[in-house]
Amino acid sequence: MKMKIMKITLNDVSKYCGLSTATVSHGHYVGTYLALTALERYWWGEGEFKFFIDDDHHYPTICGTGTEDYFGGAWAFHKKQSDGTITSSTYNTPFLGYAFQSTKDHTRDNFPKKDAIPTHGFGNDALPMHGLYRWHIPDPIRFNKNLKVVLQQIGNDDIKLYERSDDVSSVAYWYQVEPHQPFPTFPDVQARRPI
Repeated sequence: MKMKIMKITLNDVSKYCGLSTATVSHGHYVGTYLALTALERYWWGEGEFKFFIDDDHHYPTICGTGTEDYFGGAWAFHKKQSDGTITSSTYNTPFLGYAFQSTKDHTRDNFPKKDAIPTHGFGNDALPMHGLYRWHIPDPIRFNKNLKVVLQQIGNDDIKLYERSDDVSSVAYWYQVEPHQPFPTFPDVQARRPI
């Protein structure tokens, strides 16, 4: 078996974000890295991970309970601080984690201030960015013919669930036996920009 890696970035993820498609062959899925920039208000992590294995068409063999759950979290990754405030908290374990959370664009930290246009001193504020991972080493997802992995884009505004359209990039990792059919064409830059 050979290791396969596919990075997918889609601009229209209002319903599903396709994470991987392992074509006609058998193997096992071993991991996901998800980078998400929230483009809307409120909570972003209610979408279900769905694994369509072999002959699944309408219903997946595996259907998760939400994005945060798939990565080992719950309740929006909240942690109560010693002063009583509640904040999101990152964590890392050997096989899953919420490794990155930021609202700051640190790519500008070393930007020469003398070169900045005074009226454009926007600082380093950024939209909320998140990085999560899960490695299916102790629990590989095996397939005999094919595998399709999708993630719903569902949020919660404390009243109801709703479809979202965030900026999502993912990397899927799997092993599969050769030969395989050609992978899908990677979209051009414009098609990967968020709508």
